Amino acid sequence: MADWTPSIVEARLAEAAWVLKLMPEPRLSGYFSTWPEFVYSFADKVEQEPKPMRVLPSPKAISRMEETLTWTVGLDPIDGKIVWLRAYGTRWKEVCWAVGLQRSAANQHWLFGLSVISLRLNNRRFNRNLSKQGVIKLAGAA
Repeated sequence: MADWTPSIVEARLAEAAWVLKLMPEPRLSGYFSTWPEFVYSFADKVEQEPKPMRVLPSPKAISRMEETLTWTVGLDPIDGKIVWLRAYGTRWKEVCWAVGLQRSAANQHWLFGLSVISLRLNNRRFNRNLSKQGVIKLAGAA
């Protein structure tokens, strides 16, 4: 992709969080059952609750998710935590409780994290001494 914006980065992080939620749980190796699979008759199935359908993500979605997981590596720990909490759809109130910041400060950290990621993906250099607002404006998030 040629031009990354903070909103595109936000969408990709949300997709990565969605794919992570859909991935099957890892199983412990070495445990198995020798019992045969039980086959239910129609009469047995009448009163049972239907099993939820498991939708697995596509291989392309998994590849995009793996690429996206590396994006928050260079961020400050608080910025990375806020970015991932918001990608999972966590409400701002819960984000503020988790990181110990007010809503406006948490929002600024979130915008800063998205802006830094988009600048890195665009291979644009920025001065580390620049304020958070300056980086946000440089990335075009404001």
